[in-house]
Amino acid sequence: MQKFEFIELEKINSIGIIWLNRDEVRNAFNDVMINEIMHALDHLNSDQGTKVIVFAGRGKVFCAGADLNWMKKMVNYSEQENYDDALNLAKMLNKIYASKKPTVARVHGHAFAGGMGLLCACDIAVANIEAEFCLSEVKIGLIPSTISPYVIRSLSPRASSRYMITAEKFSAAEAYRLGMLHEICIPDKLDEKIDEILTSIVNNAPMAMSKTKKLINDFSYSLFTHAHIDDTAARIAKVRISKEGQEGINSFLNKSKPNWIDNSE
Repeated sequence: MQKFEFIELEKINSIGIIWLNRDEVRNAFNDVMINEIMHALDHLNSDQGTKVIVFAGRGKVFCAGADLNWMKKMVNYSEQENYDDALNLAKMLNKIYASKKPTVARVHGHAFAGGMGLLCACDIAVANIEAEFCLSEVKIGLIPSTISPYVIRSLSPRASSRYMITAEKFSAAEAYRLGMLHEICIPDKLDEKIDEILTSIVNNAPMAMSKTKKLINDFSYSLFTHAHIDDTAARIAKVRISKEGQEGINSFLNKSKPNWIDNSE
């Protein structure tokens, strides 16, 4: 099995598992990790012995979003560099969404920002009851652009309006109520619940599942064309280099209040 720097690729019988493996930074994304995920996904999709792909996180959380060092580099990127950077994340999410094999997210701890995008791009999402979720982008002057098609699909436009605009944290129970999660369970039962779902999947016909996925994607949503993927990258690129975006990112990195918060309080 190929070795990676920031993920682990595991194969158990017909189940492929992509482990996010950066516990020291709460499995946050950087550009290398995103490329590794895409490479591992391509490998599993081309492997005839793989019937289902699981995304999971090592350590205390599933995925905390963007890595701080990666964000520091973004501050000095041009609009074109920001576009290219964002497009890579957008392509990763779409590759998960369009995967020929069924995808399952195993969620624990936090799934914030890009981490929410990853789980929403999966076909099935299961979390333990202690998991927390947050679309935190507007707090730092950014927008949840590249993840938005998948989050809106999973949460509904109405719920997305609340949580994308308020940046409130919300619980696994609320995520389940809104339909973003298919199952929730106590922490000790998470793997048992995942195994139940995987057992059902591996007993099904591979081609039929692949064609069923395409059937659902073709007839349910229209926000996943290449034009839409490019558009989400272009929108976040413009926001990142804007005055407000620069203020927000720098304030976040420096642990100071951005200028839209009343500092007299």
